[in-house]
Amino acid sequence: METTRQNKIARLLQKELSEIFLLQAKSMHGMLVSVSAVRISPDLSVARAYLSIFPSEKAEETIQSINKNMKSIRYELGTRVRHQLRIIPELKFFVDDSLDYLEKIDELLK
Repeated sequence: METTRQNKIARLLQKELSEIFLLQAKSMHGMLVSVSAVRISPDLSVARAYLSIFPSEKAEETIQSINKNMKSIRYELGTRVRHQLRIIPELKFFVDDSLDYLEKIDELLK
């Protein structure tokens, strides 16, 4: 169960990461990356961001590319939230495949 502080920080990180990926999406033609959820650890040191990537065929290579550039993303995040947070959490990115799962269930029901 997450505390109110964890929820507020998770929403802040989700909003700022979304803006960062929106700016970087201009360089990735034909790709859409959105932050569907952020979960933060109780000690606020690790944030797990779940990314929804379209088209989903390129999801794994996109996540690998994002993980290679994690330091620059964390630095950019730090410059944006430096007045709200004392310590910028370590970022971990995962693929959110819930939409693919929904499509698969929908196909099975038909």
